[in-house]
Amino acid sequence: MATVESRIEKLPPQAGAIEVNPSRQRLRELARHHERTTEFGSPSYVTEVRARSAHKTRNTVDGEVSEADLETIHQVREFLQDKELIQVDRTMCTGSPDRVYACRLYVSKPFARLALMFESSLLPPHPDLQDRTPDFVTIDVPDWPGERAILVDTIEGVTYVLNSDYYGEIKKSMLRQTMYRAKQEGRLGLHAGSKEVRARSARDGKLKQHGMLFFGLSGTGKTSLTCHGCGLTGEEGVRVRQDDVVLLDRDGLAQGTEGGGFYIKTERLSPRDQEALYDAAVSCNAILENVWVAEDGQVDFDNTELTGNGRGIVKIDEVKNTEPDIDLQRADKIFFITRNSLCPAACRLSAEQAAVAFMLGESIKTSAADPNAKGEPVRCVGTNPFIVGPKGEEGGIFYEILKANPSIECFILNTGGVGEGERKLDIKLLDTVAILRAIA
Repeated sequence: MATVESRIEKLPPQAGAIEVNPSRQRLRELARHHERTTEFGSPSYVTEVRARSAHKTRNTVDGEVSEADLETIHQVREFLQDKELIQVDRTMCTGSPDRVYACRLYVSKPFARLALMFESSLLPPHPDLQDRTPDFVTIDVPDWPGERAILVDTIEGVTYVLNSDYYGEIKKSMLRQTMYRAKQEGRLGLHAGSKEVRARSARDGKLKQHGMLFFGLSGTGKTSLTCHGCGLTGEEGVRVRQDDVVLLDRDGLAQGTEGGGFYIKTERLSPRDQEALYDAAVSCNAILENVWVAEDGQVDFDNTELTGNGRGIVKIDEVKNTEPDIDLQRADKIFFITRNSLCPAACRLSAEQAAVAFMLGESIKTSAADPNAKGEPVRCVGTNPFIVGPKGEEGGIFYEILKANPSIECFILNTGGVGEGERKLDIKLLDTVAILRAIA
């Protein structure tokens, strides 16, 4: 399909009324009709759509948005003229004004829970950006009566989310825009978690710091490994920076993106092997989405009757081993997470092999992307389904960064199992954590 020259309108929608930046308490009250309160006092919500609609996502840069899509957007804007909307302004990234992005969400008022989740994920508006036009705008209309579609223009920085009430679409709409903008600025947006690990070297006894990045599709263990304390105590320890997307500079600095909350998978979440995430998920400040909650408020993370893609937004400052600083000053160890049973539990890669691993993006499908295809093998460049533009550009930038920083070590990390059938040996989360600790 030829690229559509017309750009998607970024102008604020004309609506019957727009409530601007309500407080967190006000947003929860507006969403009360959708809430089931948990035993911890936190809100839980159940959505109609319970995963991202990747097959219905189209962008202008790759020439996927049609003239019919542009006509749909015109119809949506007419549809909103007598509707009530909520506007929420937040900030992506931290630092100086030239290193952060102003983000604005418009969402239909009956779906205030989505505004509440967005408010909880990012930081408040940057004081120096009050008068700046938002870098990125998402207009979310879950009550659109037409066909579901996610229509993206990364040149204008605008996304329309139509006929989906799943929060993941809002989250990724902003991160997709951020990663594309970073690429235009000479950096590389990565679908990866980041952490710092301080460990005493077995060779010389000195305390050393390692910056780690974890590549993986949603649901493969990226967040669990990023947020795990690795069993290190005392002078040794872990500092979690980001769980989902970072912006990698040419010198190895990995800038964090989301400063408010992590959007975690809750399936079989337990205090035994995921203590940091579990403790944050049972806080009164968490927000649960499609998690089994009984009528009396009892939460059951093991029950996947609703979906295997149960989610929660947890406050970053309530996740153990986090700090206000979400940037990783230097990444020197990079891990590509796979579930390929032909791979060992861990193996080291050369820069060239790492570039190949980046481009192959070997992984498995998860319930976050397609609940009906969970477990099927998939290849996704950079394990990043949100790339806009030529994917080879991303691999080229990644390889250039590795060559410019020869101290960066790369590994494949198998979090599934080795072998097949009755002889297959499962690799548990704590096995992988022990491997990471040994590498450090």
